[in-house]
Amino acid sequence: MKADELVAVSTSLGGDFKSIEPHLNRLEKHLTLRTYLAGYTLSEIDTKIWLAIKSNRVAVSFVRKGSYANLHRWFTYIEQVHPEIQADVKAADEARKTKIQEASRAGASYNLALQDTEKGVVTRFLPEPSGYLHIGHAKAALLSDYFGHEAYNGTLRLRLDDTNPSKEKEEYQDAIVEDLALMGIKPDVVTYTSDYFDHLYDTCVKLIKEGHAYADDTDVDTMREERGKGIASKRRDRTVEENLRIFDEMKNGTEEGLKNCIRAKISFDNPNKAMRDPVIYRCNPNDPHHRTGTKWKMYPTYDLACPVVDSLEGVTHALRSTEYTDRNPQFQWFLDTLKLRQVYMWDFARMNFIRTFLSKRKLAKLVDTGRVWGWDDPRMPTIRGIRRRGMTIPALRDFILRQGPSRNVVNMDWASFWATNKKIIDPVAPRHTAVLKKDHVRVAIMGDGTPEEPRTEEKPLHPKNPDVGTKKVAFSKELIIDHADAKSFKDHEEITLMQWGNAVVRAVASGFPITSITCELNLNGDVKSTQKKVTWLSTQGQKLIDAELWDFDYLITKDKLEEDDDLEKFLNPKTATMEEAFCDEGVAKYKKDDIIQLERKGYYRVDKGYDEGDERKVVLFCIPTGKNK
Repeated sequence: MKADELVAVSTSLGGDFKSIEPHLNRLEKHLTLRTYLAGYTLSEIDTKIWLAIKSNRVAVSFVRKGSYANLHRWFTYIEQVHPEIQADVKAADEARKTKIQEASRAGASYNLALQDTEKGVVTRFLPEPSGYLHIGHAKAALLSDYFGHEAYNGTLRLRLDDTNPSKEKEEYQDAIVEDLALMGIKPDVVTYTSDYFDHLYDTCVKLIKEGHAYADDTDVDTMREERGKGIASKRRDRTVEENLRIFDEMKNGTEEGLKNCIRAKISFDNPNKAMRDPVIYRCNPNDPHHRTGTKWKMYPTYDLACPVVDSLEGVTHALRSTEYTDRNPQFQWFLDTLKLRQVYMWDFARMNFIRTFLSKRKLAKLVDTGRVWGWDDPRMPTIRGIRRRGMTIPALRDFILRQGPSRNVVNMDWASFWATNKKIIDPVAPRHTAVLKKDHVRVAIMGDGTPEEPRTEEKPLHPKNPDVGTKKVAFSKELIIDHADAKSFKDHEEITLMQWGNAVVRAVASGFPITSITCELNLNGDVKSTQKKVTWLSTQGQKLIDAELWDFDYLITKDKLEEDDDLEKFLNPKTATMEEAFCDEGVAKYKKDDIIQLERKGYYRVDKGYDEGDERKVVLFCIPTGKNK
């Protein structure tokens, strides 16, 4: 092997046995008459490949048990003769412990005492491509990424669990990969459960032959009732030959086959209902699979595919939410019965938020019925939805990782979530001004300091951060302000015109709504002495920018939606409001996804820039701060 080939191998030893076997074979052949991989002393490539094997639990187990004689000789020799190489391993372990301690000090305990981590850690994120990722998925993904990459310097696998073609789409599959990238999560390997359909078929045949699975044509309602009451199915004692014959009928999608499913023969009356003969294969002849087409008429269920493929892919630690806790004994039963490599489980509490539901079925109903604009609607709890609302990725990661892998289930308020985001955006969001179009009030300026002609001045975009830059503020004798401010003024009251100075209210037009007022500048006045600090815009010396200011409310009116609640009864009838406004000219430069603050109104994410699209206006979405929605 040439030097560049060895370098390529050093970066390709992080996967499962199936993916690394060709590289191990090449190394075995290369080492036939060699003590070192390159040269006659310990080289950088020897160190890299030794550490790569050492950090992969699957690779190191095959090497240590002597499956590759030359590779075993080389690996053991390096370990014994070059103790200095162990310093890198120890340094990595110390760094891992430091990271865990830092994460724990930040607000959550990460000292999980995961088993056998010294043999390498491989985690996985296992979403079903039947919808867009939501905030609950984000926790599973970020925790798997944290333990796979940061805490243990191991491997994170992304496996799309595409076993139900009725619900899955390539659109969702691509969106999941994109959303993970948005969150800064880069899986080392991307696979699909459908990659293993042939293997899972053989696995099911093996279970049937060994008497651990049977074909059942009991109707769905009866099966549900029997499982609930702990009653054995009348088909439980079918012969192996009969079960194999029916499984073949299922594979061919025949009339008899379509009436059956395959169930694992675990127990019919176990106190844990997840152990009561779960379905492991079911027919679906009508919906073509988005990857395998019409090759299969039946598909494995999650209960079978998850433990089998986890073990096969070299996953060492599977993190999943506590809703799966009852299934852990079932997971272990498949590993033991099929004599598969052990995979350790860790359950964590899923994130629940008040007045929010995460059911993909219910979220899809809102999309399909037009109640929301789509999966990326800012009212949706999807990653794309909260991103469109204005959540930043650093804040999202920080908030979720501070919750940690705790098993305590809590119903959280969105306030702390958005408060985390405010800490990120407040120091850098440029400040601008907007005045609502509805009933806006014209202000005539008089007195010393009143500009004869409109003029502009450079003002800081941020009062505390000069790095944000400057903006042009226009001054003239004709201004507009919000009606809400004008109607609060008393005659001869001194107010502060923000970024200009004080002024005294001299006249307020009669009638309602108020249409105009007159103010006399008092630029020597003390701004600290006034109660009212007013935002304003000059109508001269700048081009006022048309804007839509959107705000959003919760989708439902109930704090916690129960499983059997009728969604329609609790849907909030009005979840979006829009006000038209004028903004200062500087707002025209911002593009989609930029974040600004409108003084005294709040933080906003730009959903459409002024120059984007046919309409010359900017569309702004209000970002919650933790004090409101």
